[in-house]
Amino acid sequence: MAELNKTFQIKSDETGDIRVSEEVVAIIAGLAATEVEGVSSMAGNITNEIVSKLGMKNLSKGIFVEVMDGEIKVDVALNIAYGYAIPEISAKVQERVKSSVENMTGLTVAVVNIRIASVDMGDN
Repeated sequence: MAELNKTFQIKSDETGDIRVSEEVVAIIAGLAATEVEGVSSMAGNITNEIVSKLGMKNLSKGIFVEVMDGEIKVDVALNIAYGYAIPEISAKVQERVKSSVENMTGLTVAVVNIRIASVDMGDN
């Protein structure tokens, strides 16, 4: 996976430019994804609970962001909890990621692709 370091311009006028880094978009997407019930963690075992110990930067693991014809494409790799319907959880993650990124940045999200990396069987 490529290093996150690009920036996206979200505003430019007489007062100046506003840019947001690719990593910020990835962190927003990661937070949004892990808030969906049934998502065990991001691929790489990064859960919302341990983000405070490891730092926000680690939440971008499992996320790939790119610009496609002036719109954002987000790829999300998830670990899903056993017993949840993959299509249903994936649709919720797509909706949450798209909404969160668009609301927080003003960027247009064209697609949110989901890859289920594993199924978390819990402590069985």
